[in-house]
Amino acid sequence: MRKSKFVKLKLRHASFISRALLSTRHPVLAHLIPMRRCNLACGYCNEYDHTSSPVPLDIIKRRLDKLADLGTSIVTISGGEPMMHPELDDIIHHIRKRGMIAGLISNGYYFTPERIKRLNKAGLEHLQISIDNVEPDVVSRKSLRVLDKKLRYLSEYADFHVNINSVIGGGIKSPEDALAVARRAVELKFSTTVGVIHDNDGTLKPLTSIEKEIFQQVKKLGNKDHARLNWFQDSIAEGKPYQWRCRAGARYLYVCEDGLVHWCSQQRGYPGIPLERNIRLRSGVRLLVRCNAYTRSGY
Repeated sequence: MRKSKFVKLKLRHASFISRALLSTRHPVLAHLIPMRRCNLACGYCNEYDHTSSPVPLDIIKRRLDKLADLGTSIVTISGGEPMMHPELDDIIHHIRKRGMIAGLISNGYYFTPERIKRLNKAGLEHLQISIDNVEPDVVSRKSLRVLDKKLRYLSEYADFHVNINSVIGGGIKSPEDALAVARRAVELKFSTTVGVIHDNDGTLKPLTSIEKEIFQQVKKLGNKDHARLNWFQDSIAEGKPYQWRCRAGARYLYVCEDGLVHWCSQQRGYPGIPLERNIRLRSGVRLLVRCNAYTRSGY
């Protein structure tokens, strides 16, 4: 990422943070799902299928317009695998056109030099790729060996911020792989984070002693930008209860492929209100979602 672009992005960050502190009457972040289909089938994931069609561009644009009208600062495109959407560049361009920060979460498989250049032109500002292991296995094929070539392309051509997220828990076979992934990200001058991953029913389980040790080592390699605001994971890693202060329905919106607003990806169906309805945001200063103190899933 060019230095001039980096400085501009940091100024945009400062602007949305200041705005969020001054007013609690708008969403800070929305996750938008333009398609549920994915090219992979990770064992811990419950957010994909292999058959659904992409949401048409005109419908996506209406949803983005609604999010902009609500005052949303950041839209992160997720899935499924959003790189499979044939009009992804137009979606990103529309996010930027409406004055919102454009982010993307991808499994990394579809990045080529030409595709990265198109994302640059569309105006993408943030990309996150989660890499689950060094060698592919039955749980996940999002492996460093498979994706390293894609990461080198991103290092050379991407004009947007790239964060590589390594994971621990959720059936990942070799927790040591998280450290190898994080070190490779640092070598390529990407930011790096680590996440305690849920299993396929959305539950987060405490880490083993080895997993906890590696978790702390990977955290030390990470930077302290906005992606590092994940203190809750320390409690999850230790198997301790966490007193959630969730802002779902106020500061955060999860909009599925059907255009319904849910608390989050692991609370799909609640409340399930159409975005295009004249929705009323919840208060930004209350505990909005009652989640189990040991997990991200409700009870």
